[in-house]
Amino acid sequence: MFKKHLAAWLAAAAFAVPMTAHASSEHHAGDAAVALAYIKEIQADQNAYATTRGTTFFQELSKGQKPRATVVTCSDSRVHTNMLDSTPEGDLFMIRNIGNQLATSKGSVQYGVNHLGSSLLLFIGHSSCGAIKAANGDYSTLEAPIKKELDTINITKGSANIDGVKTNVNNQVAAALKEWAAQVKKGELLVVGAVYDFADDMKQGTGKLNIININGETDPAKLRSMPAPAAKAAQGHEHH
Repeated sequence: MFKKHLAAWLAAAAFAVPMTAHASSEHHAGDAAVALAYIKEIQADQNAYATTRGTTFFQELSKGQKPRATVVTCSDSRVHTNMLDSTPEGDLFMIRNIGNQLATSKGSVQYGVNHLGSSLLLFIGHSSCGAIKAANGDYSTLEAPIKKELDTINITKGSANIDGVKTNVNNQVAAALKEWAAQVKKGELLVVGAVYDFADDMKQGTGKLNIININGETDPAKLRSMPAPAAKAAQGHEHH
């Protein structure tokens, strides 16, 4: 049902994604009339989506899920599944929080890996990250729940935003490798860190998803030469 290319993607250690602009006009916060217009737009888009997919598609979804990847991304509205996969349904278990962290959504990540059986745990940071910007400065005046989430982002104060983003992604991979050390050692789980760079801060191409960490390996040359451990996944859609 789903045609996937994660194995080839990991083998190449990166892939390019075009940027697309939203068709709606500029949004002004605090306007219920704008919100009402937008919910109507959402309904129209969703109806079109349901019609295009058809009954059989949803019947397959209703049977359950076996996502190959548990993905932890930032809550930022510029980071979404359509930049990863054109058909993510049933294959990507998505978790979103401030700063794409393991610590603040650990239960959800555990569910994806331990109970849904994802073979890939993917952490995605992104350029121009507001969470990294906040953690890099004084956030003492923010609401207590927000401060609690920012407290678990450990970066060097005063560093460039993209450097903080990469450090944070590597920190998440390191924490995950401790949590699932046995599964990684047995070859049951691959932990990957990546940066969605729509600002081209890494000079690797605008809108590209740059793989920066695979199971703790961060050397770019070694990442490029690593084999794709999930090569069998490219030969068929069945998930084991």
